[in-house]
Amino acid sequence: MSRPLTFAPPPGARAYALRTARGEFAVVDASVGVGIEPKGTVLLLPGFTGSKEDFISMHEPLAARGYRTVAVDGRGQFESPGPRDDESAYAQSELAQDVLTQAAAVGTPVHLVGHSLGGQIARAAVLLDHTPFVSLTLISSGPAEISEPQQQRAKLLRDALAVMSMAQVWQAIQAMDDPQAGGGDLDSVDAVDAGLDDREDLRRRWMGNSPAQLVATGRQLCTEPDRVAELATVPLPFHVLSGTEDGTWAVPLLDDMAVRLRAHRTVIDGAEHSPNTDRPLETARALADFWDTTGK
Repeated sequence: MSRPLTFAPPPGARAYALRTARGEFAVVDASVGVGIEPKGTVLLLPGFTGSKEDFISMHEPLAARGYRTVAVDGRGQFESPGPRDDESAYAQSELAQDVLTQAAAVGTPVHLVGHSLGGQIARAAVLLDHTPFVSLTLISSGPAEISEPQQQRAKLLRDALAVMSMAQVWQAIQAMDDPQAGGGDLDSVDAVDAGLDDREDLRRRWMGNSPAQLVATGRQLCTEPDRVAELATVPLPFHVLSGTEDGTWAVPLLDDMAVRLRAHRTVIDGAEHSPNTDRPLETARALADFWDTTGK
């Protein structure tokens, strides 16, 4: 799962419930810096098991470039309400409609950004109606289903949620990550979590997720068809951004997708599947540079 450096909104940002025609969604909304000319508004969609906090370190640098940023918890993610046991509420078409109403509530037009699962939901929203959007950026979000090893992990999670509570699954995840138990690496686990209150923020986020949402969206990631050709017909500027390594979608797949979309392509050095948390300043710079070229 993604590990943001903090769950606290930065100066100039506020957390609140965004009211839309399809209910309320928890957001972190950061306005443009004082004395800086506003250039546009951005809607940021997190990935599987993630949350709006996955963009927390990008709000300030993007505000300094003139962009208001609104990061959102999707339906059933962390602090946004959603059914706990009704998977139909999390059909991709339903989540895509949510995005359209979020964009309307924020105030269109917006630059749309989706990380991983959020990218595939963003794609679905654009295919339903591209008119609310100025551009689409896909961060570490591939053309179709996730890699076979990640499909196995998603199935393992679905199987666990069928027989265990969210708290029990969290305990199992921690056991797998515990270097003392042989389940993880000290540098890659504990060091990354430094600054979080003994992982309590991560646990709180996990417990806030709807089990039905995790099951439904995890299944989507394993079965998503290739819709790149369909997306390429949409008259929007596209941006494909990733790290130099990615175990969820191989980087060459993302390279090829960018070619098929005639998209701007950015690779963030030193980042893996979550450039937004691995290298937030470099990622923010790349996003703003791209948006500046759209002239909107």
